[in-house]
Amino acid sequence: MNNTNLTLPVDLIQNLVDNYRNNQLDCINQNMAMDDAHSIWFDLPTLKNFIAEIETQAQTIDPNVPSADLGIRFYYAAYPQVPQQPIPSNYAKRHTLVMIPTKKEEGLNYDFNPLEEGKALAVSGKIALAQNHGDLVPPGASIVESY
Repeated sequence: MNNTNLTLPVDLIQNLVDNYRNNQLDCINQNMAMDDAHSIWFDLPTLKNFIAEIETQAQTIDPNVPSADLGIRFYYAAYPQVPQQPIPSNYAKRHTLVMIPTKKEEGLNYDFNPLEEGKALAVSGKIALAQNHGDLVPPGASIVESY
C-alpha cells in the first residue's frame, strides 16, 4: 500500500486547525454568540458500514460501476435550533457534517442517491442514503483531542 496520500506533517495539521479556529470558528462564535463545535468523531464501524452500503447499493443499480467512481461528499451543516430525537438538545445550532455518496459520470462527481429509482444522480424524494450525527466537540470533552 502506498501511504504517500495517507500522511500529513503534524505542523501542517495544527496550522490547518488553527486557521479554521482563528477565522471561521471565531467568526461564528462571535456573530452567533455561541461556542460552536470544532470537531466531529465517527467510529470506524459506522464509516465502514456506510461505505459498504454505498458500494452495495451502487452495484444494485450499476453492477459494472468501478469503486474508483464512487465517493463521499462532506457537506458542512448545522443542527436546528430545536433538535429532534435522536439529536441531543446540546447540539442545537452547532456544526455537523452530512455525508452523501457520489458517483462519477463524464468526469464529474455527482451527488448520488441509490435509493431513488431512476433518478439516482439527482438527490430528491423523501429519503437519501446519507450519514450524520457523529460526536461533536464541544459539547463533548476536548481533552480527547490532539489539535
